[in-house]
Amino acid sequence: MSKAFLGQGWKFPIEVDFATGRIKQTAHEDDIAEAIRIIIWTAKGERLMRPEFGCGIDRFLFEGSDDTTLRLIEAEIEEAIRLWEPRVHEIEVRAERDAAKVEKLLIQVQYKVRTTNNLFNQVYPYYLYEGSK
Repeated sequence: MSKAFLGQGWKFPIEVDFATGRIKQTAHEDDIAEAIRIIIWTAKGERLMRPEFGCGIDRFLFEGSDDTTLRLIEAEIEEAIRLWEPRVHEIEVRAERDAAKVEKLLIQVQYKVRTTNNLFNQVYPYYLYEGSK
């Protein structure tokens, strides 16, 4: 079965395929996962031609990791994905403290691809104190 209906796009960060001279592409479920990553890590207002695009989790930098903040981060990410990635549904976001590093959160994003109903799960590290990797 062809997965062309899932789409394709430029790979980010943008890279050139030196063999062909073209911009590298990503496709299908990988394109969706990359789109979600871009949504999460793009701050609202960062894109001049589309200032409403992205997710507002940058406002939680230096906020700590109490339960209220974690639930707000989850809601912010879930809302952004629902708004900007129409190829997925049944989105669940869970933000948890990393036991090894107090300044680090692990953000788990689970979703189903609408057209295939396949379930995917991604985990993103998020540092509450910028530059603390």
